[in-house]
Amino acid sequence: MTTDPTSVPMTRGVTVEKIVNMDLGPEIVGMEGRHLRMRLITVEPGGVLGPMHDHVDRPGVVYVLSGTLTEHRDGTTTEYGPGPGWTEDSHTLHWLENRGDVPVVEISVDIQRDREI
Repeated sequence: MTTDPTSVPMTRGVTVEKIVNMDLGPEIVGMEGRHLRMRLITVEPGGVLGPMHDHVDRPGVVYVLSGTLTEHRDGTTTEYGPGPGWTEDSHTLHWLENRGDVPVVEISVDIQRDREI
């Protein structure tokens, strides 16, 4: 298990398909410059969602459609298989990897600032 942020692998073996992007400014007062986005993310066997990253000012939720993804957070690892995954809030500092032999497919929904779209 890797806990040193400088030794966490960089992203590899990952494809991202943008499904929906909604400007929240016209929808909710105070949300100008923010977007709700949904993405389909595929992590191939041996793939990594890195490096270590946080979700400060960028909350989200993840649902795993297939495969098993291993999350490294707070010095522990957690495996998420098909079904509800995890939340990503202002306290989240993590990286993820596919240790399995089949691709992991997940739906990721989060709120982004305009500059991050």
